[in-house]
Amino acid sequence: MTTATAEPMEQRSIRTTYASDDQQYLTFNLADEYYGVDILKVQEIKGYTSVTRIPNTPDFIKGVLNLRGTIVPIVDLRFKFGMGATEPTSFTVVVVVNVRNRVMGFLVDAVSDVLDLNAKNIQPPPDMGTSVDIAFVAGIGNANDRLVTLLDIDRVLSDEEVTVAADVQDVQEVREKEEG
Repeated sequence: MTTATAEPMEQRSIRTTYASDDQQYLTFNLADEYYGVDILKVQEIKGYTSVTRIPNTPDFIKGVLNLRGTIVPIVDLRFKFGMGATEPTSFTVVVVVNVRNRVMGFLVDAVSDVLDLNAKNIQPPPDMGTSVDIAFVAGIGNANDRLVTLLDIDRVLSDEEVTVAADVQDVQEVREKEEG
């Protein structure tokens, strides 16, 4: 297990070593719960800085960041999951991920570590009936007696929400070109 420090950072690369039977997940905290995403979907981890808010966007879209010339929509995962808005701290980071061939940032409370999980340590998501949408949950991992909700990053946002985020990104790129 590679442990990521929870100190403020501008940018951090993820170093990993692959075990043949394991899948690696970047784990992070949201409201004292642990979540994980496939490490191959993660582009980088960036320390939180203020974002540019775009008017008339859904509340879960915090705004956009300019990441080395690329406009990146920032999604507040706490808000998206109904946990209230993220109050940034020195541990708050943006996990930059590839979602359906688009670069997006997911605002999280803190990065925990990179876990190697064997398939035998991953259970399917529980059956919550039709009243609770957990289609974005790929499974529940068990690591060191700690449960980690594994997210299918491509399903966290609906098709409509991905389109809205893409539109926000496109509008800001046009604005920056006009100003530049």
